[in-house]
Amino acid sequence: MDIHTCLRKRFLIKGERDHELSSKEIAESEYDFSKAEKAFQDEDYKWAIVKCYYSMFHAAKAILYQLGYIEKKHIAIVVVLEELDKQGRIDSRFVNDFKAAMTAREDADYNYSYSREIAELEISNCSDFFRMARQLTNQIRDTAEELNNQIESV
Repeated sequence: MDIHTCLRKRFLIKGERDHELSSKEIAESEYDFSKAEKAFQDEDYKWAIVKCYYSMFHAAKAILYQLGYIEKKHIAIVVVLEELDKQGRIDSRFVNDFKAAMTAREDADYNYSYSREIAELEISNCSDFFRMARQLTNQIRDTAEELNNQIESV
């Protein structure tokens, strides 16, 4: 799947760049990450995994808002992250970490499969993902129009 397919299927909607919503998503990501850390300390590994995913989800949505996109399906976030990786804007590790967090959350929620080790890995990945997203949202604040043109020309 690519950006054009996501737009056509309405998994992703082109909107206006929204710095305010982007900032709110970053704050929500920070909140979820703090709850993930607390859950881990409390040995609630399932909740730590779930909150890590949502922290990454909100951090990724912050990026999309800076680019002028609104996601309607979580898979659209993966597609945008993959495109940013192709452009050299993010490392492929972050695409893989987001996908792994999505799978870990689904496993924890639907298959009752979670552990301390998985939660610990997700907390580490989430922390790195958040830093990347915060840095990227700051970088693209002034260059979102250029990035949109590059993404849509693919």
